Amino acid sequence: MTIDLYFHPASAPCRGVLLAAKLIGVDPNIKHTNVAKGENMTPHFLKMNPQHTIPTLDDNGFYLWESRAIITYMFNKYGKDDSLYPQDPKKRAIVDQRFYFDMGTLLQRYIDYFYPSTFFGAPADLDKLRKLEEAFGFLDVMLDGSIYAAGDSITLADASLAASVSTVDIVGIIDLKKYPNVNRWFTVCKRTLPDYEEANAEGAALFKQLVDQYAIRKLQ
Repeated sequence: MTIDLYFHPASAPCRGVLLAAKLIGVDPNIKHTNVAKGENMTPHFLKMNPQHTIPTLDDNGFYLWESRAIITYMFNKYGKDDSLYPQDPKKRAIVDQRFYFDMGTLLQRYIDYFYPSTFFGAPADLDKLRKLEEAFGFLDVMLDGSIYAAGDSITLADASLAASVSTVDIVGIIDLKKYPNVNRWFTVCKRTLPDYEEANAEGAALFKQLVDQYAIRKLQ
């Protein structure tokens, strides 16, 4: 089995895929891809993924992008522990809902608020910050009485959400202590997701470093 994963550690979706791979027991061949240098715009990359986004998966000539699609594909083909992505339709639906919430609400609201002011010089939009805070409030309610994102056992959704939450947390725009269920869950994930430090925490720290360097350049 040789799976190539086109990847950059600063990317939360890339790290979500890697965390999920560790859960599933897949060891992808990491292809570090520097988007800033156009390494995702080569003819080879565009043949795999015309949207030229990362993460992108190459499983022996089968190409796939969008992180949550990659995660569920890896499980469907290589997974052995059904608890990670339950066969029961209702339990699986909860995992899927958490995926879609992460993609369409939590991470998207973070990008909508953080990226324009940080990378493009737009004034901070407090309405968008409030929408991000609302998303964390939603997640806090979802986690009430639940150890993990979709119940009392770890699932693929925890990998995706942990990568997103760690990215928001490390840049300091959300105080997780205001969301006790999220804070508790995140602490558990850091302890129980396999290879968390290498697969996710180091990349989140790199993202923070890149943000800080960008801020310094804007001031010079």
